[in-house]
Amino acid sequence: MKKFLILLSIILTFTLQAQVIPLNEKAYLDSLQNITRNTAVPASKATTFFLLSNYYRNSDSVLSKKYLENGKILIKNDAFLAAKYEYYEGQYYLDRHKEKAARSYQKAISALAKIKNKESYFLQSLAWYSYGVTQKDKEGYPFLVKTVLEKCIPLVKKYGNSRSLGFAYTQLAIILTYNAQFEKAGNYNNQALEILEKGYPGSAELFYTYLNSASNFCYQAKGSEAKKFLDKAEKLIMPYPESSANSFYYYSKTLYFITKQQNSEALPVIEKGLFYTKKFNQNLQAQMFYFNKYDILKKLKRYSEAKSVLENVLAEKSLALDINNRKTIYKQLSVLNEEMGNAKEALVWEKSYSHLNDSLSSEKGRLEINKIEAKFNTAEKERKIATLNAEKNQKDLEVNKKNSYLWGLSLILLLALSLLIFLFIIFRKNKKISEQKINDIKQKEQLSLTKAILDGEERERERIARDLHDGLGGMLAGVKINFSTWSSSHLDHEKDKEFYKILGQLDNSVVELRHIARNLMPESLLNFGLETALNDLCEFYSRKDLDIDFQSINIEKNLPLNIQLNIYRIVQELLANAIKHAEASNILLQCSQSGGRFMITIEDNGKGFNKNIDQSTKSMGLRNLKNRVDYLNGKIEVSSDNHGTSINIELTIDGE
Repeated sequence: MKKFLILLSIILTFTLQAQVIPLNEKAYLDSLQNITRNTAVPASKATTFFLLSNYYRNSDSVLSKKYLENGKILIKNDAFLAAKYEYYEGQYYLDRHKEKAARSYQKAISALAKIKNKESYFLQSLAWYSYGVTQKDKEGYPFLVKTVLEKCIPLVKKYGNSRSLGFAYTQLAIILTYNAQFEKAGNYNNQALEILEKGYPGSAELFYTYLNSASNFCYQAKGSEAKKFLDKAEKLIMPYPESSANSFYYYSKTLYFITKQQNSEALPVIEKGLFYTKKFNQNLQAQMFYFNKYDILKKLKRYSEAKSVLENVLAEKSLALDINNRKTIYKQLSVLNEEMGNAKEALVWEKSYSHLNDSLSSEKGRLEINKIEAKFNTAEKERKIATLNAEKNQKDLEVNKKNSYLWGLSLILLLALSLLIFLFIIFRKNKKISEQKINDIKQKEQLSLTKAILDGEERERERIARDLHDGLGGMLAGVKINFSTWSSSHLDHEKDKEFYKILGQLDNSVVELRHIARNLMPESLLNFGLETALNDLCEFYSRKDLDIDFQSINIEKNLPLNIQLNIYRIVQELLANAIKHAEASNILLQCSQSGGRFMITIEDNGKGFNKNIDQSTKSMGLRNLKNRVDYLNGKIEVSSDNHGTSINIELTIDGE
């Protein structure tokens, strides 16, 4: 059962679903098609096209793309429909291009966050969940669990639909099952069952919860418990023999028979599952059935059939795209060929397996290779000895001497060539190390110089801000108070309007002075931290004709002050440039932290600019921005055209 846990991540591709298709798929499709033909409301029609695109996204990519584009045409100026389109575009790319899907989900989340209604909360929940799935390979399962618990489930609760909440619980249970946290997974499955059995007894959500519960018990080798839930799932799916969900039922049933070691009974079940996977183009699911079929044939010692099945799995590539699955397949082919007596072929597959597995178990891999190689070399030596014995009487002493001389000369030449290659490699390596050391020294010197300049700038800003606020600001405020007190007893407000006009100008000067002092050294940063200071900065720049949307994600409050100050200056420069030069009416600012990385994204709908302006001008602002990014070992990407500008910055904040 262990190797099936290794491959369970592939099943997650199918079972981790944001939206569930009803078991009665024919009625569902007929309903959607009727809406597209009979409704004239653009919003309803567009949403229906999006749902059709989502239904066909795995079985017919061309038709799915067509429905997606049909819905896009109807968006017009509807912000909610535009946000829906971004989400369903992410769904279309989810199994084809995870990076494109992730970008679409992020756009959907950003757009939906501005819309306050229940459907928006539901779609935000789906988008966050699917975004977590796209990041699973990069960030790991803890990130996906955190996303479900902190984003998806709270939004579902806000949406107020217990059916969706029940399914969210069972999705979390799948993730925990894969991570072998079976007890926790069972608890969440039970919470889902409590909701769905009571309120939605015939739903697809309940069907998948039954299957997930059965699988959880199968991986614990508790076949009797798994059978109870498998029987319940069978009752739900039996009325719908045309549903694509039948393949998932037969896969769970296959796991059950494997758990019970009833291998012969599992084979016809696999064939039934393959019928549905072929009918609905579920290629990856089909390969999982084939892998189970291989395992059973191997246990039944039908080695030739098992080898053929496994080679077809590898050739089809759906499973083999994942490196862990490919490694498992290589290992199984090596073991199978060894059992069949194919030592040479077993050696080839064992080497392929070892190449993938060397970072985790290189020593074990080498021992296995040596074991198989020893068998192969023994067979080769025996064959060579037999050949030499047959030819021994036909060779004379001169030929043997000549061959010995040639072999000796070849060995000497080979050793000399190897020595030259070794010396050349050492020379090149030492040269690269020297160059790298020189570059490191130059980089450290540049960073030290940049740090000194930036630290000096901040100290001078702090001194000037303090002098302006406490010194000149206090004096001007005192003068204003004295003038106000004196005028109240000596002047008439109607007759001496010029004096009161001057007094008002003095008051504006005090306000402006405080703005200048605040820009030089923001008090909110010192008192309340980076997130509050950035929020205040956005509010400061906002006005009637400019909307600034600030989003913060996981910004820690214990960042060193110098890092907070540099990040604040970078954002201040970005906002100032967007406001001063872009003539934008909307600005999106997103700041997020992930461990030792800090990401800044700013997008505007302004007129754009020349990305090479920092090379063609002496812009102080852009130069300061680049210095601060370099100081934090960061990188910056700029995308700009006449429709707006997008800037992405990634900073390294650990080790400071």
